Amino acid sequence: MKSIIITGASRGIGYETALLLAQDYDYIAICCSKDTKKLGELKDKIQALGKSCLAMVGDVADYEFAQKMVNKVINDAGEITTLVNNAAISQVGLFTDTTPDSWQHIMNVNVNSVYNFCHAALPYMINKKVGQIINISSVWGLVGASCEVAYSTTKGAINAFTKALAKELAPSNISVNAIAFGAVNTTMNGHLDSEELDALCNEIPYGRMCTPIEAAQCIKGVLNMPEYLTGEIIKFDGGWI
Repeated sequence: MKSIIITGASRGIGYETALLLAQDYDYIAICCSKDTKKLGELKDKIQALGKSCLAMVGDVADYEFAQKMVNKVINDAGEITTLVNNAAISQVGLFTDTTPDSWQHIMNVNVNSVYNFCHAALPYMINKKVGQIINISSVWGLVGASCEVAYSTTKGAINAFTKALAKELAPSNISVNAIAFGAVNTTMNGHLDSEELDALCNEIPYGRMCTPIEAAQCIKGVLNMPEYLTGEIIKFDGGWI
């Protein structure tokens, strides 16, 4: 049974990706940290399409949670075909205002979660010698952003992780790529007021932010590429950076 795991699926990119890819997969596993209601609504929509859906609420930074979710997918679907590591948080502010706790928290959610789900899922993918992994990154992982040092660091780490893991897994026919999104119109940018949003959009050659649906379509497009595409950090930002 063709299956996919998507982390951080209760909103934004993860939500739209799960809904879009439900057309292509028999079994869709989704998770989020706390929004049980929104995740349940998504599960209902997926099941209305005639597809099986596993919805779990938990901490993606907890290895045991990742292992539990992966094991459930294996028990239900028999394999893990695709993994989309989307869960992430942002931190905006001066680096000097960063605390050790806040630094560790964003590292746990943004970086350790990718380790957790890859490490839990890969034994099954390697055994089958098939699989695709997409890690959701950011253009700030490529060039860095002032007042987003911690966030930029996590995305830079994901980019390096992607390139290294792709080389290691290519002999097993498993592709690993990352998509570095620019400004996407999600709640992660909810801290911006109308003037700041206008200024941001004026910086983007396309004149607007990416929609979550467009982001989902980009993810689907990468998944539909030949498996020979691996180890790439694919920038999708409207020509911004």
